[in-house]
Parts: sequence; structure tokens; C-alpha cells
Amino acid sequence: MSDPREHRLAGLEPDNLLAFLALLGLLRALEEAEPTWRVRAGWRIDEAPLRPYLRVAEAVSLEAVTAAAARGAAMLAAHHDFAGKADLNHSEAEASAALHAARAAGGYSAELFAALMSDGAAKDDKIEATPLCLMFGQGHQHFLSRLDTVPKLAEPPARGKGKKAVAVSSAACMAEALFAAWERPDPTESFRWDVTEDVRYALMASDPTSPGGKREKGGAQHGANRLAAIGLSALPVAPVKVGQRLRANVPGGAFHGRRREFTLTWPIWRDPLSLGGIVALMRHPGLGDADVQQRLGIDHLREARRFSQGKFMNFGMARPSVPDGV
Repeated sequence: MSDPREHRLAGLEPDNLLAFLALLGLLRALEEAEPTWRVRAGWRIDEAPLRPYLRVAEAVSLEAVTAAAARGAAMLAAHHDFAGKADLNHSEAEASAALHAARAAGGYSAELFAALMSDGAAKDDKIEATPLCLMFGQGHQHFLSRLDTVPKLAEPPARGKGKKAVAVSSAACMAEALFAAWERPDPTESFRWDVTEDVRYALMASDPTSPGGKREKGGAQHGANRLAAIGLSALPVAPVKVGQRLRANVPGGAFHGRRREFTLTWPIWRDPLSLGGIVALMRHPGLGDADVQQRLGIDHLREARRFSQGKFMNFGMARPSVPDGV
């Protein structure tokens, strides 16, 4: 980009939920580490392939951006404390106590817990987790355990074996996630938000949920998962009535049909917006209307559908959504 205040985020594809959450997490981490930068993000619609760009109030280098992102992620990750809970399976009383404690702490802690659950959406004395939680212990995958440990792991394990192993710094890992096509080289834990994490057992030589299985299928993009774990805090849970019960929903979320299938929709907007501005767009009640999109500077929407394969859940690739009235 010719403007020294702008950086193209070449690693963040528009159709991957992990990439979108990482974009939100990047803005949140930079707000924490460098509040005077007044960071914004937008999309270059006329540049192929479609990618977002970061805008900073002053000219800063790519190295400064990645260092600040790593620093901000570490600062926020220190607040990821779930009192030993491994999964989002709280009783209503446990959820209420956790939410009240987080609200008393204020700041990021309050935002994080508000994005995990609501004591207003429960069934049989168990809260309903955010619809972005895809693991509840199946295959020994525990959501809160990962939400605790992944953002705190600044550096992934060294890549390679023996004397050829190469250590990767936290900033370098962030740079790979933000500014380069993803290669997913890390055998680290993730959240099943990446479209490549739809891993089937059939025809695989090892358990795809194990570290060995991760290496077989290509591993994870650790920097993106760290940022996405923080970006989740931007999407607070609220109870909505679906059929005869209250369900936990988030901005951009919707339940469909008798089977209550869930989709998450996010906008592809042109002009740079703050993190708060992006979430405000996702909350807009008329976001699906073509005239509203035009007035708000939205080029189009992307919709990702949650699905199950056996006992595992994933989000598919986000497809362009046709606006109402078109």
C-alpha cells in the first residue's frame, strides 16, 4: 500500500471464521498495547485477492505492528482465568456468579465473560454457551482450557526436529498470521474455527485430534488462534427466543429451521472502522437490506454455517450472502 499508515493483512481471508475473529483480536490487542495508534480496519474491494487492511493514525512499520500485537495479546491473555473450569457447562448459579465477578473486575474481563455465556439462556439448570463454542470435551477437546492456554502461549514449539529445529518468536508468529498466506505449521491447540479443521477419521493413519494428527493434517496457525481467542470477546452473548426456548446468540448470529442450524454473518466494509464500529455494523437490525448496506459502506456480507460431523462441530467456508430485495 502506498500510504505508510496502512498495511494489507494478506493472511486474513474473508471466508474463514478464524481469520475474521483474528482481525477483531488484532484490533483489540493493538488498542491495548498502543491506544494512541487509534487502529482501524477496512477492506480493499478493488484489490485481488480480497483482504482487509489495517490503518494506523501514524506511520508504523510491519515489525512495530507485529510486536505490538504480540504484546497486546499477552497483556489481555493474563485475564483468561476460568477458575479451573475446562468447559462451558456452568449451572445457572455458577454462570451468574462468574458474570457478576467479571463485571466487578470490569474492562476486558467483563467483555470476555459476556462473550462466553448468559445466565438468561439455560436449559435444565445448564447455561447455553456462546454458539461459537464448538467443543465440550468430545475427543478430549476442552474449550475453556484452550481459551486459557492458547493466548498465553506466546511462542509455538520449535519447528523441525533435532538440531534442525527452529524457534519462532511471538512477533514472527503474528507476522505469519497477518501478512502471509497461512501454512499452518504449528502442532498447537486450536478452536475448530479454521475451515481446514473439518478433519475426518476415515482413511487417516492416526487420531486427527492428537498432536500427531495435527502434524498429519498440517497443524495450526498459532498466531491467528491467539488473536481469535481475544477477538471472541468482541461478540457478547445475549438470549434470544427461538421457538419455545431462549438461545444464546451473538452479533451476526442467526438460528434457522426446525433443527436450529446456526450461521454467523459478518460484513465486508470499505472504509476503515474501529473494533466498536465493526461490532455495531454486525448488530444493525437491517444489515441484510441492500439499501442499508449501501448507506453503511458495506460491499457484501459473508455467512458461515456451523455443522456437525459425528460428535465434532466446525464452521464451513463463509459464502457471500445475497441481500434482501436483490
